Amino acid sequence: MSKIDELKQHEYTQNYRLLIQQQKTLLISSVSAAVEPECSYAPYVRDCEGVFYIFVSELAVHTKNMLQNRKASVLFIQAESDTENLFARERVVINCVVSEIQKDGTCFDEQIQFLKQKFGETVSLLSSLPDFHLLALTPVEGKYIAGFGQAFKINLQDDSLKFS
Repeated sequence: MSKIDELKQHEYTQNYRLLIQQQKTLLISSVSAAVEPECSYAPYVRDCEGVFYIFVSELAVHTKNMLQNRKASVLFIQAESDTENLFARERVVINCVVSEIQKDGTCFDEQIQFLKQKFGETVSLLSSLPDFHLLALTPVEGKYIAGFGQAFKINLQDDSLKFS
């Protein structure tokens, strides 16, 4: 592999990671038990293992969907105002398995603290409400699309991109 190729790969990998880091929310695609699609969003935090955590109300359709079928797809996409061509917006799509984090565990307390640090006291208020659930969205496969003809699989083991 040439030095230019290595530099380009490094640049793509950095851009992929930056696109996720710059977002405070993720877009969620879920499916109901009746196979009805639902799109939504939620603020998130991400741990060092790459798991996304969202704190969502069971009154929201997407929460019910994820608790029922334990699957979701999340999207991070470049802002329209930052895009030269709206047909080729930079984006990351990650398919996830969903699990609920129980309120009596260490993981729950840690992730709620991270959510408070990132989003403020609203999280404290939401924590006092009985209908809110902390969900862990664990990536199982993902892809990064940098533009036309620039799509890469994400290596979830080390958070890098797979180049052919």
